[in-house]
Amino acid sequence: MSNTSSDITSLLARRRRLLGPTYGHFYAEPLHFVRAEGVWMYDAEGRAYLDVYNNVPVVGHCHPHVVEALSRQARTLNTHTRYLTDQPLELAERLLATMPDEIGHMIFTCTGSEANDLAIRIAKATTGGTGVIVSEFAYHGITETLAGMSPSSGTGQLGPGVFAVPAPISQASAADFPAAIQRCLERMQAANIKPAALLADTIFSSDGVASHAPGFLADAAKHVRAAGGLVIADEVQPGFARTGQHMWGFQRHGLVPDLITMGKPMGNGHPIAALAARPELLEQFGARTRYFNTFGGNTVSCAVALAVLDVIERQGLMRNAHDIGNYLLAGLARLAAQHPCLGEVRGAGLFIGLPVLATSAGADDSRQRAARIVNALKQRGALIGLAGPKADVLKIRPPLTFGRAEADLLLERLDQAIRDSST
Repeated sequence: MSNTSSDITSLLARRRRLLGPTYGHFYAEPLHFVRAEGVWMYDAEGRAYLDVYNNVPVVGHCHPHVVEALSRQARTLNTHTRYLTDQPLELAERLLATMPDEIGHMIFTCTGSEANDLAIRIAKATTGGTGVIVSEFAYHGITETLAGMSPSSGTGQLGPGVFAVPAPISQASAADFPAAIQRCLERMQAANIKPAALLADTIFSSDGVASHAPGFLADAAKHVRAAGGLVIADEVQPGFARTGQHMWGFQRHGLVPDLITMGKPMGNGHPIAALAARPELLEQFGARTRYFNTFGGNTVSCAVALAVLDVIERQGLMRNAHDIGNYLLAGLARLAAQHPCLGEVRGAGLFIGLPVLATSAGADDSRQRAARIVNALKQRGALIGLAGPKADVLKIRPPLTFGRAEADLLLERLDQAIRDSST
């Protein structure tokens, strides 16, 4: 296979013709991948790219233990939760064992969007409220309801009863976050809207990666609960050991949510997601409503998710995220000290944001500079993304199998890419 410019052009034209205009792609010159393994992805010409962006393959692309579990279960039984099977029960037990005692039930879905949509349904049904608080550039999913709770998705407007607060990106804004939530609740009250929930990605990744100081969410939660609302922790991105010292992002804040959603990395690329809840909430919800998802909790998906948990535990990936994350944070801080275009690095574990600063009077200079850096880094064989309202925060989020050698390689190539982007 070839990955020449003419082949890419042909592939893009074919994609537009068959899939329509809604599909986007990364990078100024898109990549055509044909395989992946570990922390590496390979294009049609066989060139290797270091994957420092994808949190979906949390234990590395095509991990043998996960692939074998998928294949073995697919050869044995694939069915839904209308029948009694062992796999969803074992998965629920293992996931609940990582959570506070107050969380006692699981519901399986296929995507994080489905899990978040269900969480909102439960919150509204059990509180009688309709108001939901999100951060100003949040992303929570693709359903009609969640698109109105995802300012970063580009819809341009919030849904009915949805209120946005500034994301706690800086330590100063983190300290003010509980007060910002209280002010938002007062606006909601003035509009005669009863609160149902605060829906928060516990590291505010789409807003630009908010990690410090840990703990600010707990005080915000007190205000929401005092007003009658629930707290929903969206763990689709920070969950599954990514932040280093904890399995879940909310644990960094000393917070016990009412509802917890998870997705993307749960199946290492296989579509499985879930909602975890306080039992009393599902008792109230289940008394009036039944929830069944044909593919949610199927035996193959659950076998895959169990294998992902095996790898996280056996390979010590939480500890690795902590150690390599700290190593990478220190290296990025050194780079920031050398390059005036970089701001103060922030993050936890292997979830890191590095702001790109404006270096001229141009309003979009930071966005343009960040895009040049990301594309220059891609040309040097390493993949990262962008986050934040202006898309000017370098988003670094590799598989948790990332090692020191890969971190050194990223730092070297990023340094070169920043220099490339200046010319």
